[in-house]
Amino acid sequence: MQKLDPYAALRFKEFNIFLLVRFFLVFGWSMQFMVIEWQVYQITGDPMSLAYIGLAEAIPAVSMALLAGHIVDQREKRNLLLTCIAFFSIISLGLFLLTWPEVIGDWSQNTVLFCIYILVFFGGFLRSFFGPTIFSLVALLVPKKIYPNAATWSSSTWQMASILGKTFAGFTIYWIGVHYSLCIVFGMVVLSFGLLSLIPKKPIMNPKIGEDVWESLKEGINFVRNEPSVLGALTLDMIAVLFGGAVALLPIFATDILGVGALGYGFLSAATSVGAILTMLVTAYIPITKNAGMKLLVAIFGFGICIIIFGLSNIFWVSLVALFFSGVTDGVSMVIRQTILQLKTPDEMRGRVAAVNSMFVGSSNELGAFESGVAAKLMGTATAVVFGGTMTLITVVTTGLVSPSFRKLDLTKDLEEHQGAKDM
Repeated sequence: MQKLDPYAALRFKEFNIFLLVRFFLVFGWSMQFMVIEWQVYQITGDPMSLAYIGLAEAIPAVSMALLAGHIVDQREKRNLLLTCIAFFSIISLGLFLLTWPEVIGDWSQNTVLFCIYILVFFGGFLRSFFGPTIFSLVALLVPKKIYPNAATWSSSTWQMASILGKTFAGFTIYWIGVHYSLCIVFGMVVLSFGLLSLIPKKPIMNPKIGEDVWESLKEGINFVRNEPSVLGALTLDMIAVLFGGAVALLPIFATDILGVGALGYGFLSAATSVGAILTMLVTAYIPITKNAGMKLLVAIFGFGICIIIFGLSNIFWVSLVALFFSGVTDGVSMVIRQTILQLKTPDEMRGRVAAVNSMFVGSSNELGAFESGVAAKLMGTATAVVFGGTMTLITVVTTGLVSPSFRKLDLTKDLEEHQGAKDM
């Protein structure tokens, strides 16, 4: 039996550059999200204003996802990602200017809020391309036999950047204010653009260049629908993110429930990601392909329990611990889901499958923010979080009962087939 190499993917120079690109990109995006959420809530004091941020990003991200997947499969991935980052830099610069008193002058608060929502909306449009492009590019940087290891390091980098971005956002708001915090975001985005330029262009793996859009989209949807492991993983994660996410309500918890201010907001924001990154680093040494279906069910069930505890707590350290362990379980879930997608998806369909993944999971973050804001408005903040965690538990139990094939999902055979194909 071949010995597990926890650093297999890191032995490829282009993959290391990619990890740096993803780190700075996610760092900037995560920091920007937290800063804008804080700023908007300080302006309005209304939970619904946080819901509108999620909705503004989710609408274009969901509506454009499938078309974006088709375009990604038809285009060269490196240049397409460079284009996305360039437009993201424009959005970041716009948000920076909207918090500059010398620029906005005597603008009303409603005008500033409207402009923020508009830029968030265009960010959602852009986000529909980010997920499929990044997912497709990873597969062109490493051999298939180390996809699980690459998925672990890529997801770990995402979480590490998310940790630092969210934590840094809370601290920089406290230290230098919203305006200069957004200046740092802009710098992170520009840096990611420069690093990506170091990776050469990659071949287009899709043999059906110029294929009819509708036929292409239908092929991608049918693949996901007819592949139980992919559909099950995406559905579980979508429900967990949609109903179990408490991140969108953290400004309310930090300000009104726990009373810890901007500094405590930074710690709360980081707690989930700290748990996730530690867990994903461990999975680089411990294979997760065996009994993957049951491990995913257990992980998401644990996530729901942690969210319920967080919603019930009004003690800061209890809330921190609950968020930390929600990150631990989410880290396991993320690595397993990415491994399923990488091993089960044909090269020529990666953009479209990743687009469906964005609709199921990626955009659920924004829809979850909207759901959380509405629920908090209707039933109270703590009750809304407990409700979301409960819905997550119900979904996991239902999936486990009605889908025995998913409970028995094992990816060991798929991994061995990829290794055998490489060695032939």
